[in-house]
Amino acid sequence: MAEGNELAILGFWEVARRGRFFRKLFFRCVKEIKSRRPAAIVLVDYPGFNLRLARKIRSLGIPIIYYISPQVWAWRKRRVEEIKKLVDLMLVILPFEEEFYRRNGVSARFVGHYLLEDIPINYIRSPLPINGTLSLLPGSRSQEIERMLPPMLQTARRFNRLYGGRAIVAGMKDCFNYDKYLIEYVSDNITVSFEDSHKIIYESSLVLTASGTATLETAIIGRPMVVIYRTGFVTYQIARRLIKLDKIALVNLVLGEKVVPELIQHRVKPEYIVPELTKYREDGRYLQHVKTKLGRVPDLLGGTGASERAARLIADHLRWA
Repeated sequence: MAEGNELAILGFWEVARRGRFFRKLFFRCVKEIKSRRPAAIVLVDYPGFNLRLARKIRSLGIPIIYYISPQVWAWRKRRVEEIKKLVDLMLVILPFEEEFYRRNGVSARFVGHYLLEDIPINYIRSPLPINGTLSLLPGSRSQEIERMLPPMLQTARRFNRLYGGRAIVAGMKDCFNYDKYLIEYVSDNITVSFEDSHKIIYESSLVLTASGTATLETAIIGRPMVVIYRTGFVTYQIARRLIKLDKIALVNLVLGEKVVPELIQHRVKPEYIVPELTKYREDGRYLQHVKTKLGRVPDLLGGTGASERAARLIADHLRWA
């Protein structure tokens, strides 16, 4: 099957450019399913591919279970009707998703978030270190890193000069050439680390992160953060017409309010980001307020045991199907 990096593509235009690759992969999956006739199909995330696959194999009569929901609550809400026809059981990892699907007639169960199983227990809701380290989390896909890393490094340079701290980029091994960008920051106390990103966050006082799952990881560990996101021009123009949410960071969506600052597209610049980071350093009451709010996230995400709950629900569904 395909390598992870081949599938790690973001954006409408970016996916369209890889059309031949995805068509080949799609028909290979269909062939394997028809040949093996499994007891159930468990689709995981990746909606553009997986919903098309579900349409193709629905006539086979094999139960279809979807784990990690497409974010139809943010955009393409018309897809809910399609999901209702194609998916027998939706297993969701965000607390507000279960009610959304049930309201739209889809059988759904909230199982909790897998991150609570990945992050060491002693990291969860841990006290803030006083080392003044700023973590930079530019993402896990090369396209994402290409867009996020330069403004993050520019921000870290300014922030370090203000407070005499240091910054660490959470790097993805064999994914991206970080040295190409870091070479001009050798005197700014900015380094890259390929250690476990959870450890990097845990050992930091502040986090500057790309929007995505990393915002939940940061919240679970209990670190104040600033969230940024910048995508391609075409993708952004399409998304801004489709997405009707007033917040984009998963941590803010889970909390139901804009607790941590979000900066997107043209605001992903040091002159906008530095003041948001500075507020954490200069305003103790604000820092404590955010820290207290973030402390609610592990419980809202269902605590540990998500995988076990998901497996049990899949087994129960097959038993009674």
